[in-house]
Amino acid sequence: MNFQMMRVQSLSEGGIAEVPAQYIQPPEERPPISDDLTVIDNSDEDNVPMIDVFGFDSEQRDTVCKLIGDACAKWGAFHITNHGVPFELLDQIRGVGLSFFKDCPIEDKLKYACDPNSPASQGYGSKMLRPEDEAESSTVLDWRDYFDHHTLPLSRRDPSHWPHFPSNYRQVVAHYSDELKLVAQELLGLISESLGLPTSCIEDAVEEFYQNITISYYPACPQPHLTLGLQSHSDMGAITLLIQDHVGGLQIFKDSRWITVHPQSHAILVILADQMEIITNGKYRSAQHRAITNSGSPRLSVATFHDPAKTVKISPAFELTSNSSPPRYREVKYGDYVSSWYTKGPKGKRNIDALLINC
Repeated sequence: MNFQMMRVQSLSEGGIAEVPAQYIQPPEERPPISDDLTVIDNSDEDNVPMIDVFGFDSEQRDTVCKLIGDACAKWGAFHITNHGVPFELLDQIRGVGLSFFKDCPIEDKLKYACDPNSPASQGYGSKMLRPEDEAESSTVLDWRDYFDHHTLPLSRRDPSHWPHFPSNYRQVVAHYSDELKLVAQELLGLISESLGLPTSCIEDAVEEFYQNITISYYPACPQPHLTLGLQSHSDMGAITLLIQDHVGGLQIFKDSRWITVHPQSHAILVILADQMEIITNGKYRSAQHRAITNSGSPRLSVATFHDPAKTVKISPAFELTSNSSPPRYREVKYGDYVSSWYTKGPKGKRNIDALLINC
């Protein structure tokens, strides 16, 4: 059997008892063998903050700004409620994504296969990293299949490259894209204000959003203690908005330990990404996170990434630097950062850490 050419879902549903060697993580990266990975193992008090944004009501703005600032400084992530995205739409995008993975024959899925030799290409795939100066087989693979959609700017959006099944798939993804853009813009304004910056400061630095929506499907795994659904990393762009289903699996690294994020069906998880860390000069750090697997239930998540264009140069905001607080990060062209991320691999936060200036 040619495991290299098979999708993870096919391996899982084929009834294998042991995972192929390509998916086995190094011992230091594996989840603790003693954990029951289907159980959330931390309390509500020890989880990412839940913030009611009151529909981005101006009368609540000062209170919301303070809460967001605290969450950004302590976690680099937070849930938001009353965000204005219809609950029905959240359920619909999870539903069409699940239907594609569960109900579409593999032959139909493969019609939308992404280019395996091009990082971050649109379509259906399993592998994301491009090895550099090493054998293809030496790259540890994630226990995950995904569909990546290029959604913004509109010049990148071509629904003909998206699944035709179920029949409302393309309409739902386009609607979700438009709604999440509005939420991301509101959040960048609130994050700017929480630092005492003009409302438009961070959005002006990012410029026009390049938005991708990635629906990830994590099949049940026969040996979850050996694998990861998604290896430890911080997102490369500006801000990520994520929803997941009822199956736990997303973890954030905080205070030297991994904390499982409680699924919240109609809340949106906000994850700060690396360019946000640079713009805020390290006052807010991007969140290191990963996805674990389990042997009992498949899991689905929808991540909406909001990034700069590859030609944009990112550096610390001028207002956040001074003689007593010099820039902590070198300026970087976003396209160069993306190339490094995909070529070298994330390895936690090593790409953003490589930009630190030794003061």
